[in-house]
Amino acid sequence: MPRRKISSTSAVSESTSSSASALANTERCSGDIESGDKGYIERGQRGYLPTMLALFLGAFSTFVLLYCVQPLMPILSQAFGIDAATSSLSLSVATGMLALGLLITGPISDALGRKSVMTVALLAAAVFSLLAAVMPNWSGILIMRALVGLSLSGLCAVAMTYLNEEIHPNYVGLSMGLYISGSSIGGMSGRLISGVMVDFAPWRWTLATIGVVSLVAAFLFMRWLPPSRHFTPRPLNWRNVLSGFKVHFGDRGLPFLFLEAFLLMGSFVTLYNYIAYRLLAEPYGVSQALVGVLSIAYLSGTYSSAWAGSLADRLGRQRIFWRFVVMMLVGLAITLFSPVSVILIGMLIFTFGFFAAHSLASGWVGQRATQARGQASSLYLFSYYLGSSLAGTLGGAFWYWASWNGVAGFIAVLLLLALAIGGLHLRRLA
Repeated sequence: MPRRKISSTSAVSESTSSSASALANTERCSGDIESGDKGYIERGQRGYLPTMLALFLGAFSTFVLLYCVQPLMPILSQAFGIDAATSSLSLSVATGMLALGLLITGPISDALGRKSVMTVALLAAAVFSLLAAVMPNWSGILIMRALVGLSLSGLCAVAMTYLNEEIHPNYVGLSMGLYISGSSIGGMSGRLISGVMVDFAPWRWTLATIGVVSLVAAFLFMRWLPPSRHFTPRPLNWRNVLSGFKVHFGDRGLPFLFLEAFLLMGSFVTLYNYIAYRLLAEPYGVSQALVGVLSIAYLSGTYSSAWAGSLADRLGRQRIFWRFVVMMLVGLAITLFSPVSVILIGMLIFTFGFFAAHSLASGWVGQRATQARGQASSLYLFSYYLGSSLAGTLGGAFWYWASWNGVAGFIAVLLLLALAIGGLHLRRLA
């Protein structure tokens, strides 16, 4: 079976090129020795299950570590005497640094290989999360949260690239969906563990527990993930990085997919950032544990991401992507009603649509990028987490302006822009 190759330009430094090639060749050779098979990983074959379990754990840990602070925001506001927008920085600095790190880690993985970068990223993020739990002041917590985000940038884009390189093309859509379902379960678990546990234990113990869980997941990831077999090194120099930018932004679809990532993730994080403030306030006054339990809405994303990826493999992303943005708008509208049960239904529909749309868009990036795939995935996720950071914090201003109606109006504007791009441009791509 033929290999897919990523083209590269000449290196600025012969020593840099030699080092990158040596590390990459070591990774590829060890993969060949362990598997005895130079073909792609296919569903139903021996290596598929441990590969998907490892990547599932990687996505799980990423979202657990990032979003465990969401239900803690009202508690952090009380503990440090800060307002909602300032408390949201515990998430925004992490996602903001993750976004910036993606501009570096993608090209680094293109030069040095995939598995080593992802493993170091997961281990470092777990350690910094443990340190955040013992920081004595708000500034220290923000610094550790920023380092958590920066570390996780080494996994996010690289995992998507690994899937596109190592999984057989016939199963990329399904496999990407399974990987993203790990992020939905991770996001749910982070919110659920912290939201429920903080009612029975101090918030510092809650963060420490999540750090330990993520550390265990990092070791399992390192054990189960096969080394790369279809990776071709791309020397790390500015010429290659700039060349990649030119190729990706010259594509008819990739810049619009990057913009979709910003709009979709910005909408998603804004909703989950401020729904807790709504439900903890009057007339609801629900417990912190119940707010955490509402994160079961993530389960709808666990199913939708894998299902949408499989559907895209059969029908094409162009035909179905925009429909899931419409679903997000419908779910958002339902959250405007008052009963908690109805709000939960709206969250379920909104989350179902988000993870389906994200699964389709992220897989689409991997298909359209013909070279420097690590950089292309990095640019997509840079936009994704930049949307989380900027929109997630800006939503606090709309909360103060008009409570939940103001937040919902802000999210609606973002989604209408996403729908216009998906329906008017991306739908017409070949």
